[in-house]
Amino acid sequence: MTSAISNATAISEAPQAGPSYPSAAAIEGGLSPGRRRALMLAFFLLVMAVWHFAVVLLQVSPLIFPGPMAVARALVESVQSGELAKHVGITLYEILAGFAFGAVFGLVLGALIGQSNLLEAVLYPYVVAFQTVPKVAVAPLFVLWFGFDTTSKVVITATIVFFPVLANTIVGLKSAPRDQIELMKAFTASPWHVFRMVRLPHALPYVFAGLDIGIVLAVIGAIVGEFVGAQAGLGYLILQRNFSMDAAGMFAILVVLSLIGLALHSVMKFIARRVIFWTDTVTDLSRGA
Repeated sequence: MTSAISNATAISEAPQAGPSYPSAAAIEGGLSPGRRRALMLAFFLLVMAVWHFAVVLLQVSPLIFPGPMAVARALVESVQSGELAKHVGITLYEILAGFAFGAVFGLVLGALIGQSNLLEAVLYPYVVAFQTVPKVAVAPLFVLWFGFDTTSKVVITATIVFFPVLANTIVGLKSAPRDQIELMKAFTASPWHVFRMVRLPHALPYVFAGLDIGIVLAVIGAIVGEFVGAQAGLGYLILQRNFSMDAAGMFAILVVLSLIGLALHSVMKFIARRVIFWTDTVTDLSRGA
């Protein structure tokens, strides 16, 4: 049986006729990495210049919309005081823990639903119904149930991460070519062999797309939880700056949150390139869902 399954796997892995995708170079416009980074830097400097001169020429109050220099000073002061590091650590823990729980639950439930029409018919409508409930509306309930510490923020983050991972896992498992599945079954392959050799390889690009979306949404989930009720974290720090009308300090924290999101997105892309190295249909995971 093992040799039969190996033969079926070799046939299933043969080039299949299907839609052709543009290469990574074509998607990126044929630009070299160095030129892309130079263009990104030039655009960033242009935005900073427009922002600075707009604030100066229009004489916008720093209480309403601070300039980039004021934001940079506030960021440096927060780093030097040591206050920022403490709150970054707490928020980062909430992001990563919530992402881990939400991703694992989404992967497991998605794998079950993706292979069972019965579970899809019974469970998936309730999952969608839960997803349609605004998490901001139920966040106070989570704080009431789990307290003001990091546990409630982890739960809120996990609920936000859960659905994109689940949906992409289901779509990925169902995207496996039917002829390959039937060929494996014809060689008396077990459901586990079909899952491991056909369904899972086709599902992984979708799974990583869901994970990439989830890791970015995890940042939003943690901040939403801290807005509702927290004693520490970047969301708590934003509320403090808001009460003291420190717009530059708020912008500085927003910059830190953006950097955290970009860093986590880059890490997920790096992992995806190592795991699903056989595909280059997209250059950005967020386009792969």
